[in-house]
Amino acid sequence: MATSRLGANLRSARERVGWSREALAYHSGLSWSAIAQMESGRRKEVRVSSLMALATALGVSVDYLVGGSATISPRLLGHSALIYGSEEGYLASALPFLVDGISRSEAVMAVPSKRQGDLLRDALGDDTRHVEFRDASEWYRALDSASSGYMAFAMERFARGAPWIRILGDAVWAGRSKAESAEWFRYEETINLAFASAPASILCSYDGRSLPDAVLAHARRTHPDAGDSTTGPALRGPEDSMLSPG
Repeated sequence: MATSRLGANLRSARERVGWSREALAYHSGLSWSAIAQMESGRRKEVRVSSLMALATALGVSVDYLVGGSATISPRLLGHSALIYGSEEGYLASALPFLVDGISRSEAVMAVPSKRQGDLLRDALGDDTRHVEFRDASEWYRALDSASSGYMAFAMERFARGAPWIRILGDAVWAGRSKAESAEWFRYEETINLAFASAPASILCSYDGRSLPDAVLAHARRTHPDAGDSTTGPALRGPEDSMLSPG
């Protein structure tokens, strides 16, 4: 089977789970040298059985590995919540999330509030040019448009060759009514469904200093993996596991 994008996507998936080529060889039953040839692009034709073994070991779909237009595995999406209690706590998780995506040559987007955006740009320095920034107050003005905008970004960048999509978004809460709050969490649940098969890691941040406990509790329920920078344990990044939507 011809595989034009196998090398980049295979390496991206392997590094995301933190495996060496030797570890992937062990888990997939393929040889280290075969994996090295695939990642380097020297092996142009790969058996379907080998692709299936790699996809099963890495928790992705064969379609993702070869760069197809549809990724059929429901376990690709990583959708996490960061609940922070200080600017330092925000940066401690948000900055590594972005930097890791940049280092992996992923398509990276950040949709922060103005204050958080200034913090991120200052901390990123020259790496700011590798991140597409959007203003959260404008982006989330209409939640249907926000969802379709994220999907369009993911589809376009993946089609252009990005091995993975990484998005950081700050929850905009000031002035929200009870009905608008309910709409926000329906939107979060929609993201779980719409992006379930997308090769994407999404981190949504919530300011624990100002949001009601009920909102934070709902944030934890609508994200498969929620971290809290105010209580000690660091947020587990989407790279640590292929998360199923919840």
